[in-house]
Amino acid sequence: MSDQNALTITVLQKTTITPKLFSFRTTRPQDFRFTAGQFVRLGIVPKNTDDSAIFRAYSVASSPYDEFLDFFSVVVPDGAFTSQLQYLNVGDTLYLNPEPFGFLTLDRFLQPAPKNLWLLATGTGVAPFLSILQDLTTWQNYQNIVLVYSVSYADELAFLDKIHSLQQDFAPLVENSPTFRFVPVVTRELIEGTLNQRLPILITSGILEQKAALTFNPDTDHVMLCGNPQMVDDTKEALKNKGLTMNRRSVGNIAVENYW
Repeated sequence: MSDQNALTITVLQKTTITPKLFSFRTTRPQDFRFTAGQFVRLGIVPKNTDDSAIFRAYSVASSPYDEFLDFFSVVVPDGAFTSQLQYLNVGDTLYLNPEPFGFLTLDRFLQPAPKNLWLLATGTGVAPFLSILQDLTTWQNYQNIVLVYSVSYADELAFLDKIHSLQQDFAPLVENSPTFRFVPVVTRELIEGTLNQRLPILITSGILEQKAALTFNPDTDHVMLCGNPQMVDDTKEALKNKGLTMNRRSVGNIAVENYW
């Protein structure tokens, strides 16, 4: 579907996390549907111009069942899109291409059968995982869920209240509640009790498995990666060295998103 068919949405809320990171919530068109983990194309018209809207890809961070849409953004210096987006105010208008995109969704995994789910993110790459973790199906299908969220500095860890409430909010809704583990990683600060190395190093050394109290297993594990492209490439190789394979035609352990 062309961006020319985009729908208007309204900013309901904006939260500044750091000078370079912010989240925002918008209205949700009544007929808009997406699968947890997918991304959309958002558009904004540059202020004080007669230009057409500029569109960029953004993962949806909210649940497929929420009546609003949540997004997470980094400010790109001199970026044509985020240089405008960072000055959003409540009540401003954005544009939404009503066709969702992407295959970072749990329905892509058929073999192995669901048991352990690892969600490995850097920066704003945590957004699709927040959506996945707010889908009750995720909690029904897995026995263990591990969210690993890596940032450079501690103040960049966003949505912590939501993350810490996930088990309380969703576990009581299923018969056999999975164990949920949250593993924050801060690479450029030493924070007591928090891991501080890059994800590929933590995987190769076994430190991540030790912290999560769970071992990577090609017979049981689904692993999703989202974030910095270099992290994704390096982490894929570290996981392959653990015996895991890329998910192709619904078979395999590792799934990634490629919209950067």
